This record gives sequence, structure tokens and C-alpha cells, in this order.
Amino acid sequence: MKYSIITINYNNKDGLEMTIKSVLGQTYKDYEYIIIDGGSTDGSLEVIKKYASQIDYWVSEPDKGIYNAINKGIRKSTGDYLNFMNSGDSFHSSSVLEDIAHLDSDDDMIIGGYYDSVRGIQHVIPPQNVTLLTLLKYTINHQATFIKRKLFDKRLYDESYNIMADAKFNFQSIIIDNCSVKITDCIVSDYDTTGVSSNYELYKKERKKFLEELFPPRVLQDYETMYNPKEVPLVTLLPQLK
Repeated sequence: MKYSIITINYNNKDGLEMTIKSVLGQTYKDYEYIIIDGGSTDGSLEVIKKYASQIDYWVSEPDKGIYNAINKGIRKSTGDYLNFMNSGDSFHSSSVLEDIAHLDSDDDMIIGGYYDSVRGIQHVIPPQNVTLLTLLKYTINHQATFIKRKLFDKRLYDESYNIMADAKFNFQSIIIDNCSVKITDCIVSDYDTTGVSSNYELYKKERKKFLEELFPPRVLQDYETMYNPKEVPLVTLLPQLK
């Protein structure tokens, strides 16, 4: 099984080098490593060049945002499964890829746990059938997920989003397309929670946006009623469901 590990970076030199070392230190070697840099000016380019002989593809040029950069990496990937390990994040241990490979899973998505490197807390989704309620209640960590390359033949990440395009993609793939999912208690990533994705107001705004895009009003109304008999708008309840 071949994995494509994609790292995006912009002016995070120290975080980038930590991530690179984490990827190159994996005991399982059937992977390709792709770095998409947004034209950094802080020395990140020098870090990339330092490890260039061990990187399968890299580019440093201006982009149109996080998901534009990620989509660039997807287009260059050739692996069976893709993982997105952004600069500042890292694999939890050197054996993560080996542990995932040993699952011998052919599911469309393999979702592991992550370690909150700021608060020192491990998060793992319970190993159950993933339903709409699961996706509303639990956060699927982008860095802890392995996605079959073929899923991106149908759609890439929606570049109109700043931080929630992966959540929208998960809803579309798992709930609407009914792709198969394997949940593992393997802790995949050490996640940097100080990044742009920790913007709570943007999180609420974009979550409301994609729910309204994907589901008809009556479906959303049912969930409003389920979670609050007084019919408090769903978007005000979502943060409580994390």
C-alpha cells in the first residue's frame, strides 16, 4: 500500500522542519512526500531544499489559500491513500504508517485519533458505524485521516472555504456517497491547535454554510427539534456537539 503524505506551509519554517522530520522518520517506507509552500519568505524554502533529496515533489509559489494549496498536492499525488500533515503537525510516532498498513483495510477512509499538543489530550472517535450524528458530534481530524485517492477523482476540496472544506468533503463522501469508513484507535497525529482552524467564529460560520448547502431545510429543522425542543437554530448548538 502506497501513501501520499501532503504538507502545506506558509512562513512556518520551524513547524515545517518538525513535520518533515516526522514524515521522513517513518519506519514504513512505501510513501511519497509532497510539500506545497505558498511562497514563504521566512526561510522555509531553505528548509525544503535541505531535505529535497527525500521529497518526491515540492513547489514554492503563491496560492489562493489552504485548500487551493492542498488541491495542488492532491493533483500531484499517486498513492493509494492520501494523508494531509500540515506544517506544525506531526505523526504521533515513527510507526504510524506501519500501524495503518497493518490494518490491511480497503475502506475508502481510515480515521485515527489525534493528540492535542497544546492541551495534552488524546481524541479518538468511538469505533462505531459513522452516521450523520457521528459527524455532528465528533471532530474528524484532517491530519489523522487517510483517504483513498479515487475519492478525489469525484471532487476536490471546496476552495471557497477557509477551514471547513475537509468537513464538507467528509459529509459529502460519508453521508451522501456512502463511502466505507474504518475507525482505528491508533493515534495518528500530534495536532497543532493554535493554527487558523482554531478560529471559533469562522468555524461556526463555515459549518453553518456547508450544512445549508448539503441538506434541505426540513432535514436541518428535524435536527433543531431533536437537540432542542424550543427550536434553537442548529448552528448555535453545533459547538456543544464537538
